[in-house]
Amino acid sequence: MYGDLQIFDIIIFAGIAAFLVFRLKNVLGKRTGFEKTQKTNISENPPQKNPEQSIPKLPDNLVELKKAYQALKHFDHNKFLEGAKSAFETIINAFNSGDKKTLKNLLTKDVYRSFEKAIDEKHDDQEWQFYSIAIDKVEKVKIDTLYINICINFISEQFKDNNENTLTKKLDTWTFQKRINNDDPKWLLAST
Repeated sequence: MYGDLQIFDIIIFAGIAAFLVFRLKNVLGKRTGFEKTQKTNISENPPQKNPEQSIPKLPDNLVELKKAYQALKHFDHNKFLEGAKSAFETIINAFNSGDKKTLKNLLTKDVYRSFEKAIDEKHDDQEWQFYSIAIDKVEKVKIDTLYINICINFISEQFKDNNENTLTKKLDTWTFQKRINNDDPKWLLAST
């Protein structure tokens, strides 16, 4: 009887994971290979301000995102933050289940190597599940000639072994990165 419940739970969690991956792909986008690549000489074309895009009024904990509006043509903080929350959950779940394939598409090479090493050394924990995720604050936005980096503080509540009495609140600071002069909407996790 209990074996059937475990199989049923696995099927439900697999369905939820597939749904989250599908949603994440829709939010963060996908590279198809048909995008034009832009070759620029860094010294001739530094990142430009984007004065024609209006910057919405942002709450105090998100005010740093004004810099993203100035650096990126079609930046939308609501879409970005929803995508970041979805990415956070997907990445944690993929890490906990040892899903390197999903992680490889969401992380920079350096971060992927550290996650891969942790999985190989069995530091993942498949027993943790999410209860809630919230963005506490956009800590900073850093822009250089090639990349924009957005550092976010996440607060998540997680519980272990299907037991809500083990509910734990965690604060994580993650940085997402994107090439500035690239129309690909995809952001990658660049540090944790």
